[in-house]
Amino acid sequence: MTYEEKGVWVYLVVTLGAYGTYLAIVLGQLAATPVAEIDYVPALLWTIGASIAAAIVLRIVVEMFGPSESQKADARDRDLKRTGDRLGGWPIIAGALGALVLAIVQAEYFWIANSIYLGFAASAVLSSVITIVLYRRGL
Repeated sequence: MTYEEKGVWVYLVVTLGAYGTYLAIVLGQLAATPVAEIDYVPALLWTIGASIAAAIVLRIVVEMFGPSESQKADARDRDLKRTGDRLGGWPIIAGALGALVLAIVQAEYFWIANSIYLGFAASAVLSSVITIVLYRRGL
């Protein structure tokens, strides 16, 4: 497994973990608290910040236990990453359009922010899965 492919796996795991944690925190509040009173901003910022730190630490740990031969991306790595990002970028557009519609109908900020965050998380997951599939299928 190349250095770049390991990075994609780390990105996928961290994204799923961070977004899952955020959902657990926020959905726990949603059951008992009106939407307008949910304090989602700290959970949002902390999970994003923690995911950045976790990605860095996990990437270092992965390389410590299974060092790659080279840490330089070759043409294949760049092509796979570009294809994964291009095909996986659609959820960002969907999240932004959802947020736009929610803003037009004057929905709570909670829903607008969560639409955008869902778009980012879904895009990260989709682009990672596509890139991993491309690595495995041998593009």
